[in-house]
Amino acid sequence: MTVIGLQTDIAWEDRDENFSRIETLLGQEAEPTPGSLLVLPELCTAGFTMNTAVVSEPRGGNSEQFFSALAKRHRAHVIAGIAAQNENPALGANEAVCFAPDGGEIARYRKRNPFPLAAEGEHYPAGNRAAVVEVNGWKVAPLICYDLRFPEPFREAAALGAELFVVIANWPVARVDHWITLLRARAIENLACVVGINRAGSDPHLQYPGSSLIVGPKGEVLAQGGDEPCIVRAELDLEALRQWRRDFPALSCLNVKS
Repeated sequence: MTVIGLQTDIAWEDRDENFSRIETLLGQEAEPTPGSLLVLPELCTAGFTMNTAVVSEPRGGNSEQFFSALAKRHRAHVIAGIAAQNENPALGANEAVCFAPDGGEIARYRKRNPFPLAAEGEHYPAGNRAAVVEVNGWKVAPLICYDLRFPEPFREAAALGAELFVVIANWPVARVDHWITLLRARAIENLACVVGINRAGSDPHLQYPGSSLIVGPKGEVLAQGGDEPCIVRAELDLEALRQWRRDFPALSCLNVKS
């Protein structure tokens, strides 16, 4: 499967400008192969803002319509970070939403670990469950940014059969070494591929390093972005991953669901 990560510079609280930046960046590359997986960063049409009254969108809102149309146009799966409305209308929901090539929504994951240094949980309350969805024969688990620091949600998803973890993020430059190290660690310990797509640029509070990464199941780096907006692309081999799991059965203790 071809994975295409769009490492964007997110315009602060400007949905339409972010739509334009995504289209421009994607247009700089060759047309995605049908069946590809396109991945965009956390809160990619808003930025890591706590201004949920301005950026949160209802189900079927503009961002979901945009990514649904993107999936349909390119006949690809799309995973994108969206500021959704919470059940409590005064709050938001930091979610990764997955769209199928027909444009339909097939999975939705809510960030399990809000970032405490930004008091994120006061604005985007935590989710409470893993999501594992089939994409082109792969079992894929989306996660969001600060989740990366906690092995438990990865292990939970691995026990549900996850073979590919997709981590979308607004991870700051001050801790970029942690980002790279933890992405590789999650791949190694779960014998899984890991796609980490971070943003580039800056917002009113932080600078972001990009450094998006695609990692194979032995921790090998298959592709890495620099510090500017870019496309990060790699081919993932499902049979090679499954063979590695057979050869090195470190997940046997999990009673992994097939």
